[in-house]
Amino acid sequence: MLDDTTSNALIGASPIMKEIYNDLLLVGKSKATVLIRGESGTGKELIAKLIHERSPRAKKAFIKVNCAALSETLIESELFGHEKGAFTGAIQMRKGRFELADGGTIFLDEVGDLPLSVQVKLLRVLQEMSFERVGGAKTISVDVRVIAATHRDLEKAISEGRYRQDLYYRLSVIPIHVPPLRKRVEDIMPLTMHFMEKFNDENQKSVMLSKEMKELLLRYHWPGNVRELENCIERLVVLAREGVITLKNIPKGMSSYFNDIQEVSFKSHSKRKKDSLSHSMQDIEKEALLEALERCAWVQAKAGRLLGYTPRQVAYKIKKYKLSPKKEME
Repeated sequence: MLDDTTSNALIGASPIMKEIYNDLLLVGKSKATVLIRGESGTGKELIAKLIHERSPRAKKAFIKVNCAALSETLIESELFGHEKGAFTGAIQMRKGRFELADGGTIFLDEVGDLPLSVQVKLLRVLQEMSFERVGGAKTISVDVRVIAATHRDLEKAISEGRYRQDLYYRLSVIPIHVPPLRKRVEDIMPLTMHFMEKFNDENQKSVMLSKEMKELLLRYHWPGNVRELENCIERLVVLAREGVITLKNIPKGMSSYFNDIQEVSFKSHSKRKKDSLSHSMQDIEKEALLEALERCAWVQAKAGRLLGYTPRQVAYKIKKYKLSPKKEME
């Protein structure tokens, strides 16, 4: 298990997160390129930092580049640097992020947003660990561990010609998939309590959550994942008075937000309950049909008369539930 410095993204007790914990300890020791995939807010950057901190490069630089935040004209210069006079505004030589990360780790966040022209150059760096600055002729060699992350569907982008397949395979030597919070409900409460303690300490408060508040947080699907949960708890602690927060004394600044959470959670709960009831009714119907068929020696017309079904309905339901005399006798 990880120590007390474990990042927010990795707090929890779900089996999938425990598996990721164990993988990180092994991945950190290697030099392999890592591709972290998952929805926005799941903590991909924190996982990248954790890999770096558990690697032999831990004392070297950890350089982050948000590929989605830079225009196509700037991203190449940002990654590989430029020489003085390489373009308008290049008044002096500037090292790129790969040079700054030499000996350490570079984290390419939202790597799925890279334009094709830059994908080609990144592929070369991954293959040869060398490049030229924009406007330069000198080849620069570096020793950099690359960790990338994306929330994009890269397979779809490849099929549509928007992403290079060879780059994808170079990046995805070690793939790590971080599931959304709604897929690991067991982690919601450990994260909630961690954030409550953190923000209570920061704000010198002792705010607590009522049982009904905790139940509501557990029912919500958290589209913004860990980031949204953290922001929610911080706002609650900052805006709340001392004591226990209930559904009746939610801070005014968050009332509309929690109204939305309650509405979404109620609809989701109702749908799950309806689906569960539907499955129960189907189980009852399947058992009744099977019993009638066995009593009637699998003569469908007779079984139908017992249950009030037409022969066609009986045939349809036998197919629907995949029933057969041979299967039931085995």
